Order: sequence, then structure tokens, then C-alpha cells
Amino acid sequence: MSLFTPSIALGRVAWLRTVLYLFVILDMHAFVRDTLMKGQQPGLYQPLFLARLFDLPKPTIANTTALYAVLLIACLVGASNCFPRLAGWIVAPAFTWWVLIGMSDGKVDHDHLALVIALWVMPTVASGRRGLAAYGDQTRSDAAGWAIRCIQICVIATYFLSAIAKLRSGHWTLAWPGSAVLTWAIVRRPHPVGEWLLHHPWMLHVLQWVGIVAEFCSPVILWLKGRWQLLGALFFIGFHAATTAILLIHFLPTVVCWLAFAPLERIAPWFRARRARRKPAATEPAYLAADG
Repeated sequence: MSLFTPSIALGRVAWLRTVLYLFVILDMHAFVRDTLMKGQQPGLYQPLFLARLFDLPKPTIANTTALYAVLLIACLVGASNCFPRLAGWIVAPAFTWWVLIGMSDGKVDHDHLALVIALWVMPTVASGRRGLAAYGDQTRSDAAGWAIRCIQICVIATYFLSAIAKLRSGHWTLAWPGSAVLTWAIVRRPHPVGEWLLHHPWMLHVLQWVGIVAEFCSPVILWLKGRWQLLGALFFIGFHAATTAILLIHFLPTVVCWLAFAPLERIAPWFRARRARRKPAATEPAYLAADG
């Protein structure tokens, strides 16, 4: 079993398809929701590098509306695991274009890195079963392992590259964790929890050091196994919960991709075993139950 192609059950990919494709629909309406507006106001559009590289057309009312409809239908089909590869190869380029348009105002959110890559690798995995049966598919596949590993690497890269960017912003010194960046962020986005922390500046410096050290050490999670890897994932999810509580800044597109580390393929067998244990009790004759 290779580090980059571990043998993983197809059931995990099926669960991820459903979660990620449904999340894309949420993302289109809650997070990257400016794409339709860019079609109505093409003057606001400043194409990003990939859009220029592939010479993508400028957004218009017609093509952004069509893109929205295609994404909505393909995501619903893909989430059902009925035509996963066909839907996946539609969603991946369509959502990439959607994001390129939506982020063309110069603010590129790095929390979408893992999500976009996940959409591109999902359709590379052939599904042995379709529909509801796909969730319980325990067939192990190197292709599934490669796709899951790609998502995991991109999740970790989001943090590690963020740490590199912090060093670069401090002219390759440790100026960032020793600065007042969290104080500035709280003043800019006031919130009760953050405002309380303003009275304890030493805690803000501790949080900054914890954050950058954790980001630098994040690649270690790729080599952890079992519960240790789960604890690493829970640490970063807790990190995002704290960020949301302090600054009201979420990283949901990245957080949802942490599911690639979870053994989702165990859900269906666990549910079947639980139901099997309950079935004899439910069918037990009434006189036996009375005697008990």
C-alpha cells in the first residue's frame, strides 16, 4: 500500500460525493454568491490568472444563469450517487469557473483550495454500486485511495501554505505571531468573545503562536494513523470553531473536506448491525416478553 494510493473503501467516496456536492449548492448561495451579480455587472469583472490562461469568456447574464442551472442539476445528480462520474466531470469545471468569476474582485479565498481539488478528483473513481447501495460499498480501491489522499494533502496544504504566507508577510521573520494582528482583526470585526480577549492581550499572542506552530506542523497529520489522526483533525476543527467564536470567520469549505480523514465507510455497516440487533427484540413473541 503506497502512501499516495492507500486502499480505501468506495463507500467513503460515496459519502464524500453526497456531502461535497450538496455543500457546493450551499456555497453557491451563501459564500461565493457574487457570480450572478458579475454577470449583471460585467464591468466589475477582472479575470484571475486561470481565467486568462484558458481564455474563459466574460460573465454575462446568459452564461452565469446557465452555469447556475447546470451546477444545481449536476450537484443534485452527483449527490444521489446515480451517475457519479458524469455528474462529477460536469461539476468540477463548472464550479471552478463559478469560483473564478465570483472571486474576480481580487479577494481569492484560500479556504476553497481543498474543495475545488476534491471536485476534480471525485469523478476519477469508478463507483461499483449506485444510489443508496454505494454508501455501504466496502470494496477497496487504490483509485479511491488516491482521490482521498489528494483531498487530504490539499486540506493540509491550506494550513501549511498559510504559515508560509505569514512568514513572507513578515519579511521571512517571526514578526507575525508577535504582532497585534488578532487585536486589529477583532477591532475590525467586533464580537463579544473577541472584545473580551482585548482585555487579555497575552492570550491573543498565545493564540497567534499556537496557530502558526500548528499550521507549520500540520503535515504531520498525513503520517498519523487511527485515533491520533482523528485527534489532529479535531484539533483543527476546534481551531476553526475558536476562530468563528472570536472573529466570526469560518472556513467551512475546508472544514467539510476534513471528512476525507474520517472512516465514513463504517457508517452503513454500523447502521445495519444496529438494526439487526434490534430486529429480534422487535419480533419476539409477546408471551416470551411477558415471561421476561
